[in-house]
Order: sequence, then structure tokens, then C-alpha cells
Amino acid sequence: MKIMPYGDRAVLAEFEDLESTIAAYASMEDSKPSGVLGLVPAARTVLVSVDPERIGLRALVDWINSLEVGTAAYADSKEVTIPIRYDGADLEEVAKILDRSTDSLIDWHLKTDWVCAFIGFAPGFAYLAGGGLSVPRLETSRPEVPRGSVALAGEFCGIYPRNSPGGWRIIGTTEAELWDGELESPALITPRTRVKFEAVSR
Repeated sequence: MKIMPYGDRAVLAEFEDLESTIAAYASMEDSKPSGVLGLVPAARTVLVSVDPERIGLRALVDWINSLEVGTAAYADSKEVTIPIRYDGADLEEVAKILDRSTDSLIDWHLKTDWVCAFIGFAPGFAYLAGGGLSVPRLETSRPEVPRGSVALAGEFCGIYPRNSPGGWRIIGTTEAELWDGELESPALITPRTRVKFEAVSR
């Protein structure tokens, strides 16, 4: 782990890999001291912001270094079930890329215990980790990907919360509402949320 200053009100903790970052973020969230205002996870980093009148940066660094990072960080976190139709435009192509049948790909996707590592790209767009496979992005992004598209790219699975450009490979669609700006907590999926997909008929 490497901790770098980020102005006078935050530090950026950098980790070796995604798994370490996920575990560290969970430990931080479970034990954050008074004065820690925000935790923003990414693929290899966690940005930790503070109220400097309540906790100094040196004390903040000492706290981060003292964390005991475990592997069962998500046992008690929120779980969301997402209904999915496996009707994506890239489903068969992804199966070929991964050298497996379409049914095998669907079975893998359904049985994977996905967890939200971080949010990015667009409000409500969750980067779901845990599949253990890697899928290359499209060589050329689509000018518009429909809302509710379930797609794969790199080591992540994601769901497009609204129509937008995108280069992920679409394997299915869902009618789940990922982002509702009228709610106090607008995002259905947030970091640490466990996600299971449930197949529905076409």
C-alpha cells in the first residue's frame, strides 16, 4: 500500500490490486473515525477525505496503516437481485472470445457472486467484480447503448443506468432501475453491494 497526499483535506491510498482495494475500502468503511467525511473507491485506490479540524492527516495515515484488511468484508453488506434477459447483441461473440458455449457463459454469469467495487462512468454505473474472467472492450464504442444493458469489459460486469455511448460488450438487458434522482439514496447499487443476477424469460 502507498499513501499519497491529496491536498490538505485528503489522502489517496493506492493498493496492489482490485481485491486488496475492495477489502481495504470495506475495512475503512467499517471502522472510520470521527472526522473522516468520505471514502471514494476506484480500481486500485481509495480517496479518503477529512475535516481537518477533527482529524489531522498524520492521524489519518496512522489509522489507514493500522487497518486489518480481511477477505470476508462483504458478508453483511446489502444484496440486490437483478432480473436479466440474456438477449444482448454481443452474447454469442463473448462466448466465442471466452471459448465456451452460450449456455456455459450464462451459467457462469448467473452463478457468480458479484460485488460492487466502485461507481464510475455515469451516476449509478456500478463496476461489479468477482467473475474471474476478462473480456476485451469493443474496438469501437457504440454511439448509444440502451438503458438497462448488462455488459462485460475487462474483469468487470456493468449495467448501463441510462442511454449513453459505451464500448462494453452487451450480454443481456434488465428493467431494474439503477438510478432514481428523486430518492434520498438514488443509486440501487453502491460500493460493497452484493449482486446476484436472476434469469427471466424473454
